[in-house]
Amino acid sequence: MRPRRFIGLIDGAAAARPRAARMATLPDGEAGAAVQQEEDFPLIIANLPATGRQKAIAVGVAVLLFIAAAAIAPFASIQLGRADAFIPVLQSALSIVEFVTATLLFAQYSIQPQRALLALASGYIFSGSFAFLQTLTFPGGYAPNGLIGDGPNSPAWIYVLWHTTFPAAILVYALTKDATGAARPGRSVMVAIAITISSVLAVIAGLTWIVTTKTEYLPSFYTNVMFQTPLGNLANVTLLLWGLTAFAVLLFRRRTILDLWLLLTLLAYSPNFLVAIVGSSVRFTIGWYAARCFVLVGSCMLLGVLLIETMFLYSRLASAITLQRRERTNRLLSVEAVASAIAHELRTPLGAIALNASTGLSQLRSTSRELDDMEDILTDIEADSHRAAAMISSIREMTTKTIHRSALTSAEDAARLALRLLKHDLQINEISVATEFQGNLPDVQLDGMELQQVLLNLVRNAIDAMCSSPPEERRLRFKTSFDGQSTVLMSIQDSGPGIPAEDRQRIFDPFFTTKLDGTGLGLAISSTLVVNHGGKLRLVKSDAEGSTFELEMPVGKQPSAA
Repeated sequence: MRPRRFIGLIDGAAAARPRAARMATLPDGEAGAAVQQEEDFPLIIANLPATGRQKAIAVGVAVLLFIAAAAIAPFASIQLGRADAFIPVLQSALSIVEFVTATLLFAQYSIQPQRALLALASGYIFSGSFAFLQTLTFPGGYAPNGLIGDGPNSPAWIYVLWHTTFPAAILVYALTKDATGAARPGRSVMVAIAITISSVLAVIAGLTWIVTTKTEYLPSFYTNVMFQTPLGNLANVTLLLWGLTAFAVLLFRRRTILDLWLLLTLLAYSPNFLVAIVGSSVRFTIGWYAARCFVLVGSCMLLGVLLIETMFLYSRLASAITLQRRERTNRLLSVEAVASAIAHELRTPLGAIALNASTGLSQLRSTSRELDDMEDILTDIEADSHRAAAMISSIREMTTKTIHRSALTSAEDAARLALRLLKHDLQINEISVATEFQGNLPDVQLDGMELQQVLLNLVRNAIDAMCSSPPEERRLRFKTSFDGQSTVLMSIQDSGPGIPAEDRQRIFDPFFTTKLDGTGLGLAISSTLVVNHGGKLRLVKSDAEGSTFELEMPVGKQPSAA
């Protein structure tokens, strides 16, 4: 049976977190994830790698953009009626989209401060501001010669500023997005955002003042409201090359979902210049109208992706938090139950031991020592100590037995769900997962939630075990099979450094752990859950090439047909 790829190796290293901040630990009984530094927090789109499906969607969108541009190109120079409201309406909507996108990027920066995100958010503030300011200067928009500026040339200069600053911000983002040393989340984050916004607005105000009040000192791009000068055409060529430069740098350094859709945004901006260079340099033509629609589409695409991916991330985060709380509750209940049982059961023998010891000491300290009863006292102390030891053993047996839930579960469905819940952790840790599911397996006699908890423990341990391995060598293999009679087998194999020989016999012991923050309950509880349903959880292999855990589960009895 050929392995089926479940999650591919992450493209590039930008999504990978600094390895020095992680704890290089081996799989043990700890079910929770390793403690991470705040700068390792991965749940932002700027750090998420683009999946194969997302890349395929992006390619499809790019093809549609090319088809639409090719279809419009032959008719680009056809003059249409002058719609003065077109620019104010379209670019006001564009401004709103750009400002919302900038807000989302600042929000991502507040989660994980990366200066590259500040640069990119600044680019969207530049874009949204200049898009709106151009509506105020555009002839016929709100006034015959615009509310501000000289009429024909101020809008063109704002257009140049718009399409100069936005690619520049993307270029800065592409060159600095892998830089480390950003500030930690906190008060300084809000200060950095406030300083960034203030600085950008100050630059926008200064540039706008120059191109609206000092146009007589600037070169002209339009001879009148309609027709462009040769310098204007040259400006479009320059802006196209500038945008392509940002596109090429980002393409070379792309790694994440955000990078992928920024490329599409720059691609959607290209017809804006190509139409002016090749098809038409006159306002209010088909090409002129269409080019501005392309810009709006490009901006809306990125905003849509940001909203959708944020929704998915919060959905996964909610599921992870729910599982974590359930796991923590189970741990606390187990620990509290053990503590209460020990306190209750040991109070009597320990009290008897203390009483006998006190009596013995009193007799030894008396002036006339009475040693006749000393043998009985010591015998009672010995008996009570054995009784206390027996109670501890019985409590341990009690805590390793759980309530048997009569339920049938699809082992492969539980495995798929566990991989889906941990998909983000696998992607962030650059782990390649291969599944070999036999299919059409009979249900096993194990509660779905309990089996899912066991699988989550095993996969999390495998993730922790592979953290110290090079990214290209991190492989997780999931395999299921059926012996044809009464047992379903499931194996989880990692490519970590293996478990030390001296620890292999103890990994299922309660409270045994090799992690600094571990409790050593994960594998112990998992083993108990499986054993209580007639199954087995064992370590079948562990060496320098990795560890393999095998889960053996009995097939459940199907209800007889009426």
